[in-house]
Formats: sequence, structure tokens, C-alpha cells
Amino acid sequence: MEDVPIRNMDDIKAIESIPLEERFTANSTYELISRGAAIDPDKVVLYFLMSGEAWDAPIEVTYRQFLGRITQAANLFVDLGVGPEKVVTYILPNLPQTHYSLWGAETAGIANPINPMLEPRQIRDIMNAAKTKVLVTLGEYPGTDIWAKVDSIRREIPTLEAVVQVMGASNEAEGIYGFEEVIEKYGADKVDGGRSIAPDEVCSMYHTGGTTGTPKLAMRTHMNEMFSAFGCSIGLAMHYGTTMMCGLPLFHANAPLLTGLAPFSEGASVVLLTPSGYRDAGVIKNFFKIAERYRVESFMVVPTVLSLLLDIPVEGLDLSRLRFALCGAAPLSVQVFQAFEKHSGLRLLEGYGLTEATVASSCNPRDGESKVGSVGVRWPYQEMKSVILDEKGDYARDCEVDEIGVIVMRGPNVFKGYVEEMHNKGAWVQGDWLNTGDMGRMDEDGYFWLTGRKKELIIRGGHNIDPAVIEEVLYRIDGVSLAAAVGRPDAHAGEVPVAYVMPKPGENLDLQAIEAYCREHITERAAIPKEISIVDPMPVTAVGKIFKPALRYDAIKRVLDTELARLADVAGSIEIKVKEDKVHGTIARISARPSPSTDAEDLCGQIEGILGRFTVHYEVDVEDVG
Repeated sequence: MEDVPIRNMDDIKAIESIPLEERFTANSTYELISRGAAIDPDKVVLYFLMSGEAWDAPIEVTYRQFLGRITQAANLFVDLGVGPEKVVTYILPNLPQTHYSLWGAETAGIANPINPMLEPRQIRDIMNAAKTKVLVTLGEYPGTDIWAKVDSIRREIPTLEAVVQVMGASNEAEGIYGFEEVIEKYGADKVDGGRSIAPDEVCSMYHTGGTTGTPKLAMRTHMNEMFSAFGCSIGLAMHYGTTMMCGLPLFHANAPLLTGLAPFSEGASVVLLTPSGYRDAGVIKNFFKIAERYRVESFMVVPTVLSLLLDIPVEGLDLSRLRFALCGAAPLSVQVFQAFEKHSGLRLLEGYGLTEATVASSCNPRDGESKVGSVGVRWPYQEMKSVILDEKGDYARDCEVDEIGVIVMRGPNVFKGYVEEMHNKGAWVQGDWLNTGDMGRMDEDGYFWLTGRKKELIIRGGHNIDPAVIEEVLYRIDGVSLAAAVGRPDAHAGEVPVAYVMPKPGENLDLQAIEAYCREHITERAAIPKEISIVDPMPVTAVGKIFKPALRYDAIKRVLDTELARLADVAGSIEIKVKEDKVHGTIARISARPSPSTDAEDLCGQIEGILGRFTVHYEVDVEDVG
């Protein structure tokens, strides 16, 4: 992609002066990858690291081999009966075969990635919602339980006709095919079946929540994904010769596009950081060595990983090629932002996106001002704004500059809708604008600032948790009258779930029994509350709904109280008030008085050092007692 400057909204509009249809003319993700591969078929597209400790011994895959395997996978799926509107689900760690399966599935039909860490019941429900015809999954492999999960539920999916095992053996009597064993039977030069793909055809279904009841599956088109790749290529100045790192999971909406389709479309290279990605301790320990070895220019990351990388030395390494890190998925504290840029020497770009908008909607401009705490300006050829909705959720008016409202967007990035029509209620406002459910404001320079989440999702380490997963279990407990789950700031995971319960009149709740019940009955392990508190009365609105902001304020105050209690020897007093701010949204205001042996500046620094580890907006006021 051409390396045009992106400094501000004027540069965005200059890019848009060339019609989008003149920017690229591919009709499908397969065609886009084919064009990237044609630039230099013998260039390495994937450097796959089997472990973080073996970071200098990669498995190398060239574009010729890569496109050939995708084509063979597509032909395998066609042979197994996959065609337009038929679904191939994959449940895999980060492997080259994951890419072959994903793009082969989109070429033959529709891809449906599933998180391998979900429980069997959730996997079954997602596959049934998708009407999966073919499943690609890991065979029996030491250290993983993926096959055990799949084997326990595969007979409960009526539409499932074939299972393809990566690193597994064929058992065709059971409808099981070993990927490596059968793939060579298929041609690598062209896709069989003669399918002609239109850009507006659905190519993927990503699970976005709804672990209670019918899962929510977002339908995305070939145009959605190609457009997202194009936006990332422009936004990160990606071109032939660029190398990126991929450590985020390939079942999530981000990594397959921003560290997959985008570089693939440009003939660029990707370092695939082990099957476990950033969860591999060796990857974190050797991260900057890997960046130096492969001359990496950019990578995608979540805030929790940045915090870990602050402790990894960079001295003596040549990181001159390292230019950008794009960070999203959860709020990032100002202190971690500034500390990471200083530590690594690269430019950190905060961005924003969601599965329904094909993951890339705004970003701090790579050549312009980074406003720390904002998610930047919109990317080219898509629209974003904040609006006020009425009490029915209908559009009332656009927000003024710096006025908080619901962020909405439209453009080639916006998905086609959810599989189940009931999930589409409220998804659109003012006609074709996607209601993101996120609260935010736009400043006078066109930068967006997130101030809260109307959807109330809890984001733990970049993974979305629906509070209803927790609340429906709590409501099964005898003696519980009201229950609510919210996110509590966490120094490592960004936030973790906590829950509040109110007893029925005359009931005494046993917290230990409630915690044990949750551990047994909440099937999504990440959703098990880190703490459960009894509250009576439960805060409610005027119409009787639980007022979750009050619970979030309480959760924030509790964790900050605990953390700041460590300063008892140097602080005479510390008072914490959490409230809503019209500019920042939720904010913690800290008022402190130093002990006689401590000066105000030192106490302020220590407080900020603790608060900076959390994704909370804050203000500190330390009284100078002279």
C-alpha cells in the first residue's frame, strides 16, 4: 500500500478523494490473498514459532506454499459438500493450518471460528446456531483438551457431516479425516466447483456473545473483511517487505484480519508467535529478541501484554525497524502508555473496533498527534459519530462536540447482521447506522474518546464476558432476590468480573456456598466472579432496574482502597470518590494528605504509580502541609 501520511482528518479526507472502488477491485478474500501472493511467490509469508523458547528456529512457509494449501483446503471442503451458505467451523490454536482452514473455508463457503477455551456445551450451541457442516479441529495432542471437548459433543450437532483433524489420523467410517493425510489429494492450482464469489456474500460468522440462550453470530461479508485489510494497510503503512507479529488468537475477530489478511494482501510477512500466542511465557521473555531477529515493524496487542513487556529488557538490541504497536480491546492507562513508549522506543497507537464493524474503525494517526486515552480518528471510507438516543433507543439527534452519546458507524466495514433475527433488534439506528452500544464523545479534531459501555460487557484480557452468564446462575440460588455482575479493574487482566447479590427478606446468604455454586455452574471459566458481595438494598433506577454504574463505582473504590492501603506509612489520610465525569466518563478522584515524614510530591508519585497499573481515569490531589 502506498505510504501516504496520516496526520489528521484532512489527510483522511485526502485519501477519500480517490473513490474506494479505484483502490481495489478484488471480489473475495481468496482473490485478495492471491494478488498478494503473486507479488513474490517465493517470499516467506509465515515464520511460525512452535515455542517462545525456540524463537530462532522458525518453520517457514512461502506464499506459493501458503496459497496452495489454502486452495487445497478449499477443495477438500468442496469435496465434503461445502458450498455457498454452508459453514466450516474451526477450533484450533494458532497454527499455519488455522490460516489454511480459515481462508479455505471462506473460499468454499463460510468460516466459523470458535474459541478452544470455551466449554463443550458452549461449543455445541455455537455450532448448532451456525449449522456447521464441517469441523476442523486439533486431534489428540499432548497438553490440550480440544479433541476431548469436541469428541464429547460432536454427535449432538445434527448438521455436522465431517470432522477434519489437524495432527490427527483419518477414520472415515466415523467421518473423520486427518488434515495432513488427505490434503495432498487435492489440487493446489485452482479452486474446484466453479464458484463465483460476490463481494457482498457472507464469508464468516464470528461469535460475539450470547452464551445464554441462542449464541450471537455476526455475519461478515468478503467486502467487510477486504475493506478492513485495506484500512489496516493504509493505517500502518503496510507494504511488500513489511513484517508483522501475530500473538493474538486466530479465533478472535482481530488477528485473522489485522495480522492476517492485511499483510497477506500486500505480500508482507507475519511472525506467528506459537500456538499459544502471547500466553506462551517464552514469547514474552524473548519478545524483543524476536522483533530484532525478524526485523518486525508492527504488531497488535492488548493492554495486559504491554504491562508484561515493560519488564523485558531491550538493551543491546537493534529495534530500529520497529515502528508501531496497535493497542485495543480494553482501556489503556496513561502511565502504561507513556512507560511502554519510553521503554520500547516505538509509537503506540490506540484504536477501536468491534466484531460487527470488522475490528478496525478508528486509530490515533500514525504520523500525527496521539491523544493518550482517545481511540483516535476514524479510518478512511467509514463514518463514525456520537448520537443521543431517546428512552426507546431511537435516534434523537447528533451530539455536539465533546458531548457524550452512543457511538454509531456505517460504511463498508459494517456487518450484514446477526444470524438470528432476534439479535438484530436495536442493532441499527437512523436507518443504516450500527449501534455499537459504546458511549463516547468526539472532540473538535475528530478524535473519539470512549467513556463507557452501554452493553455492559466485561472485558477480561481482551475477551468479552456477558454479565448474563454470571447473573443467570446467581438467580438460581435460593434466597437471592437480585443479582448483578460488573467489571472490576485489574492490573493484569484489565478487568475481572465481580458480582453483587441482594438477599430475599429474612434470608441469610452464605457467600462461600454461593462462590462454590458459581464455580460449579458457570461453564465459562473466565466468567467466574473474582469476588461476590452482599448488598442490601441493591441500587436501582427510578423504574426499578439495577443501576450498574453504582456497582462499578463500588468495585473500583474497593480495589483502589485495597491497593492504596499499602501507603499507610506515608499517608496521613487517603479518600477515594468514584463518580461520573462529563468528559472522561467514570473517574476516581483521590484526595490525600501526607504523613509528617513524607512530602506531598513523593506521596503523589507513589499514588500515581499504583493507579497507573489500572485502566481507570483518575485525578490525584495531595494536600501540601508544608
